[in-house]
Amino acid sequence: MKKWILFLLVFSLCFLMVGCQSKTKEKKKEKNMDVKKEITMNIKIDEKDYVISLEDNETSEELLKHLPLEFTMQELNGNEKYYDLDFSLPMSTYEPKTIQKGDVMLFGSNCLVIFYKTFDTSYSYTKIGTIENLEDLGRENVSVKLEK
Repeated sequence: MKKWILFLLVFSLCFLMVGCQSKTKEKKKEKNMDVKKEITMNIKIDEKDYVISLEDNETSEELLKHLPLEFTMQELNGNEKYYDLDFSLPMSTYEPKTIQKGDVMLFGSNCLVIFYKTFDTSYSYTKIGTIENLEDLGRENVSVKLEK
């Protein structure tokens, strides 16, 4: 009889400990989810408003420090617009292999690029963010305004 009571006592303690650990893990997950908030930046391209969902990286953080910015982006290759910034940004380059329509990238340390078509590439970039629902920007230069 004493063995059964001891067994039940040990079993109950183990059960309680597992339950407490599960709640602790759930609270940690909830806390981590709260920390990861989407960072965005407003962009106006030829008087049309868009939102850039920014990457959580040093490049995007540094770019935000320079806002607001206004400039004209040059057309290149029928798929992208670019502008050479007056300052350098930290780089963390990778080769994306495929550029997606709406990608906002840094080429080198100061060339801001917006891609308005999807295509394959062998170049390396640092990802800054993505513009959802970006329209074809055409073959002309465009005026751009970046704001927080």
